[in-house]
Amino acid sequence: MDCRLGMGVLVRGIEEILDRPYSAIPSLIRCYPMHLSKQRFFIALVAPDDIQEQITEIKLYFADRYNSRGALNSPPHITLQPPFERPAADVAQLEESLRAFTANRLPIPVTLSGFAAFAPRVIYADIVKSPQLLEMQTDLMSYVAANLGIVDRISQTRPFVPHMTVAFRDLTEENFQTAWLEFAARELHFQFTAAALTLLLHDGSRWNISQQFPLGA
Repeated sequence: MDCRLGMGVLVRGIEEILDRPYSAIPSLIRCYPMHLSKQRFFIALVAPDDIQEQITEIKLYFADRYNSRGALNSPPHITLQPPFERPAADVAQLEESLRAFTANRLPIPVTLSGFAAFAPRVIYADIVKSPQLLEMQTDLMSYVAANLGIVDRISQTRPFVPHMTVAFRDLTEENFQTAWLEFAARELHFQFTAAALTLLLHDGSRWNISQQFPLGA
């Protein structure tokens, strides 16, 4: 009996955990129901295509110049709800809840202004803390906690710092110091209207857009 069809990342994960080829894994484990498997998501505002291209160019510069490629594993975005896991069977409920949340929300203005850092490993495009953005993030986290039981304990203990990462945790401390000298005073200014909330899904190697939920639709 072979239940690999459609199991993708789950199969590879089982093989890695058990250190055995798929054919040697008992059928009871191999046929673990897909509806019980978990998927990893986060919720964000994703920049429009033109700004994505500009920010991705900066990410590529960090990959080439400073050997920091982690930020390339997701499209340029502003995280509102950090990563969480949901059973595959609950994804429809998650999507319906986000559709309900966005239905009565208005698009919000977003401004990128200069660069900032989480020393000593992360450099990011700084985002202006507009009242609309802060309200959106607070309301979203409260909504998913109350309606879906999604709670990020770390975020509850830290102030929200909206940002768009260009160099991630694989930036060494030495390269961080050099890069920060280069980017600390570098000018950057973009504005856009965030017209949708975006659900991103991890495929085992990178984050991809799973679904977008128009604001005010």
